[in-house]
Amino acid sequence: MFEVESYSGKREKDYEMVIKQLQALIEDETNQIANLANASALLNQFLNDVNWVGFYLYEKESDQLVLGPFQGLPACVRIPNGRGVCGTSLKEGKTMRIENVHEFPGHIACDAASQSEIVIPIRSSNDIIGVLDIDSPSVGRFDETDEKYLKKFITTLEKNL
Repeated sequence: MFEVESYSGKREKDYEMVIKQLQALIEDETNQIANLANASALLNQFLNDVNWVGFYLYEKESDQLVLGPFQGLPACVRIPNGRGVCGTSLKEGKTMRIENVHEFPGHIACDAASQSEIVIPIRSSNDIIGVLDIDSPSVGRFDETDEKYLKKFITTLEKNL
């Protein structure tokens, strides 16, 4: 059973705590949608200064990312491979940490309030199956610490997808 523990206010320690909470939420569940839904809710509750937290899942047939479980305002349903921050992360297979989305060529503005973004690929058997997308209404919201621990969060999630 999942138990909520209070955060300490120290970022690294709190990230480790949220990763443990994720593990407790998903360890006995095999349904991908359920695990992604809980993961997005957990991150949305944990992170401050964010306005969208969710997942896009890769659909090979259409070569697009398709909207998955998320927390936030309604979002773009389909993102072509290579387009915007999410599509670029998919195409290049790497994390994209964008300080100011308005300076990113081809940025897709699903929410006009978004100013910065981090996108992390999700893999299964070395294939990208989707991305974690987090937006913030503040320029420069995401730093190296966020990137490091959000990658660990995704590694934990990948084990149960």
